[in-house]
Amino acid sequence: MRRLLQRSDGLCDTCHMARGPKSPQRKKALSYARDRRNAYGGNDKAARKAIPARKAGENRRARRKAGHALAGIARLDAPVADMVESALRHDLERVGGWTKAADMPLGDHVANRKARAERRIGSNARARAEAGRQRSAPDFNGMISVGSDIRFPPED
Repeated sequence: MRRLLQRSDGLCDTCHMARGPKSPQRKKALSYARDRRNAYGGNDKAARKAIPARKAGENRRARRKAGHALAGIARLDAPVADMVESALRHDLERVGGWTKAADMPLGDHVANRKARAERRIGSNARARAEAGRQRSAPDFNGMISVGSDIRFPPED
């Protein structure tokens, strides 16, 4: 019998067991809770190449250090050589290396995008209001100019 999985986000599902049809609202809630988005801030297309390249570079660095340590192991005395060999066997060089930043849940990502859009709309409205104030500001001789060729008060 499959056991019930309790998730930290409050949703629970049975593991590979049919529960019957899910409503579209439930599917969307599950998608927002489970799906993840890369929120590092860089271009997501570049991350497809950058993440594997970074991992490969870390692996090359670890192998290079292991090779240098093995090359000089013959000159070391027995206890130190055993310690170096043990460290290489347990792969201690890789501990604490580069790790990819965790992705954020899709629901949080969508909420952040909505908040950014609202801030952007608000800043555009402020910019339009400021531009309107500048267009109707008095010019150097005390006249208020609106547009380019209409002057108030009209000249006699």
